[in-house]
Amino acid sequence: MRRLNLLYLLPALAFLSCSEDSSTDPLTPEEQTTGTIDVLANVEAAYPNEIGKVSEVYFAGQKIAVEEIDGEYIFEGDIMFTPDMLSNKEQKLVYEPGEKVSQKSVGRTSGRWPNNTVYYSIDSNLSGKERVTDAIKHWEANTSLKFVQRSSQSNYVYFTSGSGCSSYVGMIGGKQNITLSTSCSTGNTIHEIGHAIGLWHEQSRVDRSNHIQIHYDNIQSGREHNFKTYAENGADGKEFTSSLDFGSIMMYGPYSFSSNGQPTITKTNGSTYSVQRTALSSGDKQGINSMYPGGTTEPTYINGETYVIYGVTVLRHNDLWYYYSRTYGWKQVVLIGTYWYYAR
Repeated sequence: MRRLNLLYLLPALAFLSCSEDSSTDPLTPEEQTTGTIDVLANVEAAYPNEIGKVSEVYFAGQKIAVEEIDGEYIFEGDIMFTPDMLSNKEQKLVYEPGEKVSQKSVGRTSGRWPNNTVYYSIDSNLSGKERVTDAIKHWEANTSLKFVQRSSQSNYVYFTSGSGCSSYVGMIGGKQNITLSTSCSTGNTIHEIGHAIGLWHEQSRVDRSNHIQIHYDNIQSGREHNFKTYAENGADGKEFTSSLDFGSIMMYGPYSFSSNGQPTITKTNGSTYSVQRTALSSGDKQGINSMYPGGTTEPTYINGETYVIYGVTVLRHNDLWYYYSRTYGWKQVVLIGTYWYYAR
């Protein structure tokens, strides 16, 4: 399980995973053609039946590949970015001491929801509103997070209908949609809320080759970029769990984005596994409760981990912050207001 420490240089905590590596036998050709695999194949996707133009952009100082569909930018199928969170070229994100900020900066929110509280609103036209309320109850019952219906708060999640299931990662500032088509279940909603509070996908962790194989020959053309590790996207970092959590609600299924009914992800021994969209796993709960500890109003940052804070990927080391640039390499930085500066 991976938290918002970064998607790129992402997150982590070295907690042991309590979930078991359950595996299943490969599906028969009949099962592959009768729709039996739908539960496994239907990874959350903003636009399930569309493939957009793939381009490389910069987010928080790191290069990633996104799809552009209908003016929206999508990462790994269901993670959304607004245009002002991305740039086509590297931007200056860290300033010299005393330097005046003269440009519009991207991603200025810190990513986490203050006081463990997520404000939300539900579109009156959304069908199956119980999907949302049941998912919220599950999060509140298993974590220290609170979900409060929005009154006048400026930062909030808005559950609305859409072509598929999608969300932004972390608190991005202002109104941020979680889209739910009629085919998105309560479990899918739990997954999308996971993104909104700061989680990324499980199968993209850096150490995944110890646990799974990616079968690129079976992936839909144009979707291969969804299967990169965070290291391949220019990132690194620890994890919440000591090994890949097959039971995580943030884990892709073995048939995700399959082009031919064959698995796109298997265990290292070639067998498939069960993916679940019912509840948070033990590893999910441990990770979230470390990211949002109960009774605290300020986030706890762990030495040795990287985070995206106010639009910049930074490393925590010896209780100080460091930023990597091609000009200086690793150099200490300090946060002043919502902007980062090199330390004197």
